[in-house]
Amino acid sequence: MKRGARADATTASEEARRLPLRIALALFAVSLGVGLLLYGPALRGPFVSDDLHYVASNPYIQELSARNVIDILDPAGPVTILVVNWTPVHLLLHAAAWQAFGPDVGGHHVVNVVFHALASVLLVALLARSGLPLPAAMLGGALFLVHPANVEAVAWISQLKSSSALVLALLALLLWPRRPGLGGLALALGLLAKPAAAFALGMAACLDFVRSGRVRWRWIAVWAGVFTLYAAIEFGMRERAGTPDAVLHQTPLVLIRTIFSLAARYLVMAYTSWGLSTFHAPAPATSWGHPWWLASLPLVAVLAIRFVRSLRARREEAAWWLAAAISFVPVSQLFPFLYPMADRYLYFILPGLIGGTLLAVHAAIERVAGADARRARQLAGAGLALGAGLTLFFATRSLERAAIWSAPARILADAAAQYPDGVPAHLVRARRAVQRQDPETAVAELRGATERGYNRLEQLLGDPTLAPLHGDARFRALTQEIAASWIERLAALPHPTQLELWNLAYAHTVRGEEAPAREALERALALGGPVDARVRAELRRMRGPRAAGDPER
Repeated sequence: MKRGARADATTASEEARRLPLRIALALFAVSLGVGLLLYGPALRGPFVSDDLHYVASNPYIQELSARNVIDILDPAGPVTILVVNWTPVHLLLHAAAWQAFGPDVGGHHVVNVVFHALASVLLVALLARSGLPLPAAMLGGALFLVHPANVEAVAWISQLKSSSALVLALLALLLWPRRPGLGGLALALGLLAKPAAAFALGMAACLDFVRSGRVRWRWIAVWAGVFTLYAAIEFGMRERAGTPDAVLHQTPLVLIRTIFSLAARYLVMAYTSWGLSTFHAPAPATSWGHPWWLASLPLVAVLAIRFVRSLRARREEAAWWLAAAISFVPVSQLFPFLYPMADRYLYFILPGLIGGTLLAVHAAIERVAGADARRARQLAGAGLALGAGLTLFFATRSLERAAIWSAPARILADAAAQYPDGVPAHLVRARRAVQRQDPETAVAELRGATERGYNRLEQLLGDPTLAPLHGDARFRALTQEIAASWIERLAALPHPTQLELWNLAYAHTVRGEEAPAREALERALALGGPVDARVRAELRRMRGPRAAGDPER
């Protein structure tokens, strides 16, 4: 066949694989309806944990002024430091949602479901582009839509960064064959929502290779340049933000075993939904007989062999396995961070696993059926029936998981049940001890939480359940120790932001150190920013009745 004829055949093949717009719109409507049904129990769930500093207590997103938008876009600005990530697309989406819904959590939850439904439809389009029949591609989108591991990423309001980044990454991959420039723009926006969108870079290169035997290195270099620029800014920002050090384990062999153990846990969660939990706290694989380490060996080997074989045969299946592997690397703890495992980390791994598995099954059906079209239809029908059963099972599990996100107490209880020595378990036991009037045990449990990395001073002092401990000397000593750690970190910053100075003043206040607290507030007011009114009010409180006639600064 001549080159022109091959090009025409390739173009015709690509056209045949495209998901028609009318079908895509219908799928989105259905996906959104199913998503709202499944996440119904969580739609009134309050702002929790990270939602507070990303949305509920973030003054920069609550007023969409020109100055705040500039601060959000600034990679070295106060907003980036506040949220410890340069993700302006994520924050601007929250800002838009806040303008529409204010503090009404229902609207924010619906926005998350909308993006999740859109990601599911784009996944269908990309699966169809990889050669899956439309029913199989739709099964893949349905599995992703209802997978219970995704509940955390969708029901947690601040995880809008995950769903929006995945939407943009999938859009980049759909644009890659014919409009790589626009695809690069989508990738850049995806990175600015969440760095995990970077998986699209490796997947795009692999898709090029398996489809044509060559890689468009110039465009890959452009995409890689976008990622490199973003990564340099992000790493620099993290250095400035002074994020807490995290070490999964000091011993290299233990670290390697633990990374493989995490891979096994994610694979089991992905294919069975077993082991899901809020706020995971897995123990390191300290021995060669650790069950998760042993389980990882055959599981990882099977996927690695499958990837190599499909790559050699130049099947698009290889690109999906690669996408899953690349998505695992940032959360594998190769570069440790405080919370080593989470359901939400599967949000970017799952599409690769779903695509790789479906394409592997499709290839197996074609190999077994051969030229027998009837047998191929029978096998495909059986596979779709099994997939539909799994989808229904996952949907049931998602309803259960969504109910957990309806209240903070349920979130902590779920984590405590799965990990009895994790931070949430210590907090749950501390609250129970307060209720039975056992302050000694309550403070001991709170100390256990701080030893595991918990340092949320404002939560300890603002939790009404813990209010009876405020007069206890042991509780005061604990909060003052945490406040001292805050002061040590914040006072060492060369150019603190207004919010960092506000937190510094708060920590000094907890320790009863009024003079340095007032000094920090004066510096915060002189610097100016979104909490000027709060700073003025606190200064007036400190000055007392004599300040009543003082002019505002």
